[in-house]
Amino acid sequence: MISKTFGTLGAALALLVTASVAPAQMASDHDMPSKDIVEVAVEAGTFNTLIAAAQAADLVDALKGEGPLTVFAPTDEAFAKLPEGTVETLLKPENKDKLQAVLLYHVVEGKVTSDKVVNLDYAKTLQGQKVKISVKMGKVYVNDAQVIAADVEASNGVIHVIDAVILPSMD
Repeated sequence: MISKTFGTLGAALALLVTASVAPAQMASDHDMPSKDIVEVAVEAGTFNTLIAAAQAADLVDALKGEGPLTVFAPTDEAFAKLPEGTVETLLKPENKDKLQAVLLYHVVEGKVTSDKVVNLDYAKTLQGQKVKISVKMGKVYVNDAQVIAADVEASNGVIHVIDAVILPSMD
């Protein structure tokens, strides 16, 4: 179960990276992208915090797995919106379980493209809790985070870029 979850998470992180790649660049690729979620995220250059978090949580290999995964990927700007010290606290070794929970809360098993997302009310994450999916004034939201780029393809899934970090209930 844990290795499957990490594999799925790895694919999800790779999707996050893919989301930052310009759609025009992705459109020029063949039908199936050759880069996994992590590779796409690294190349994008806007998911440095996410990649650092995945490394600290030992989830990079999982995100490079077969998938397919859907990742709701927060940008570096999204992480910067968190209260001061939040990211630094989560990156500490003693908070690895919490960090894994936060990252897995951004990943859904399977490839859920935008045409499917808009028909959902919620999606169960790899962390175990559900995220709320809504459409308001033509814009898609995951909990309170707006999807700012959709359907960034990766070899092991799809990335939807979001403008905020979504946090699971830690009860």
